[in-house]
Amino acid sequence: MPSVALDGEPVPSTGALPEASLAELCERPLGFYVHVPFCVTRCGYCDFNTYTAEELVSRDGGVTASRNTYAEQAIGEIALADRVLSGPRPAVNTVFVGGGTPTLLSPEDLGRIVAEIRDRFGLLPDAELTTEANPETVDPDYLVRLREAGFTRISFGMQSAQEHVLKVLERGHTPGRPEQCVQWARRAGFEHINLDLIYGTPGESDQDWTASLEAAIAAGPDHVSAYSLIVEQGTRLAARVRRGELAEPDEDTMADRYLMADDALTAAGYTAYEVSNWARGSKGRSAHNYLYWTGGHWWGIGPGAHSHVGGTRWWNVKHPAAYAARLAAGDSPGQARELLTEEERRFERILLELRVAEGCPLDLLEPHGRAAAERAVTEGLLEPAAHRVGRAVLTRRGRLLADAVVRDLT
Repeated sequence: MPSVALDGEPVPSTGALPEASLAELCERPLGFYVHVPFCVTRCGYCDFNTYTAEELVSRDGGVTASRNTYAEQAIGEIALADRVLSGPRPAVNTVFVGGGTPTLLSPEDLGRIVAEIRDRFGLLPDAELTTEANPETVDPDYLVRLREAGFTRISFGMQSAQEHVLKVLERGHTPGRPEQCVQWARRAGFEHINLDLIYGTPGESDQDWTASLEAAIAAGPDHVSAYSLIVEQGTRLAARVRRGELAEPDEDTMADRYLMADDALTAAGYTAYEVSNWARGSKGRSAHNYLYWTGGHWWGIGPGAHSHVGGTRWWNVKHPAAYAARLAAGDSPGQARELLTEEERRFERILLELRVAEGCPLDLLEPHGRAAAERAVTEGLLEPAAHRVGRAVLTRRGRLLADAVVRDLT
């Protein structure tokens, strides 16, 4: 959950949604995102809405906001979602717990949150239940309890296998710990495991990146995400770059590192099903992220969490104490919302669907966009075979230039 504030119209105190948005509920999958905003320390590159114990003001109007009370507050928002989405609706397809550091909560508290979603909304038989985990916050017993709580998938923040790279990122774990966590998770019964990697950190060499890829692959997850480092304004990393202590990430280097990742992961049996995500087989894909990319509905639980249902997008107040106070008063924690126009929704479909392996339908494009798609085929940015059957699908070179392709098509 990025910390950037957005403008929009007020959310009704009841959280009520427009009838037109509710009418679309049964047309696409429904998921829940649960934001856990607590961290032991904040990594130097992180711009997410997270709070350490020192930063967290624990009370707002006498209401406590803390790790100990958070599960009850999240459950309160799930009850609100039940009231707002009270008409016809599908069973829940995915739940994703992110942060922050979700694994600062006990497995039992995380399980209570998922159980509340299950009891109120129902879960599909093959529902994907994911939590993120920082390697330094889990051990074998914790992972066994997490699996017993119902989670089916876990995502570990590895970032790098090199100690000096982790130090620049201000990550707390030691090299080798994420790989050990994968083995513990397997023994605990998790079939689906992701490792997150970051490339382009100042001071990282090609050899460092190769070593990180080799270590991630050797650990044996069925999913790997690899993201280029973004220097977000307001972070400690941005301040160090501004002062000249660290070099700004280089775009050409980033492109080279991406190709290195794609080569290594493809050779190891992974398939790129989205620009930054590789999986072994279709079952290894992240169903929750796929829901985002393909226009599903989701309700975001927690401080600063974003939601989207049928063309209405809203976001919660950011501070945990303000969030807790709203819920204690019986009000929606929503801070603001926007009702997307048909043109905005069409643009977002192109932006997101183009990133996945299946691409987007050409009939989403206006005439100038179709002409741009034809040019992109000749330039090697879109697949010719997919274009002939009415879809825009990025080539490997096109994945490197995805944002520019989207601009041309829209």
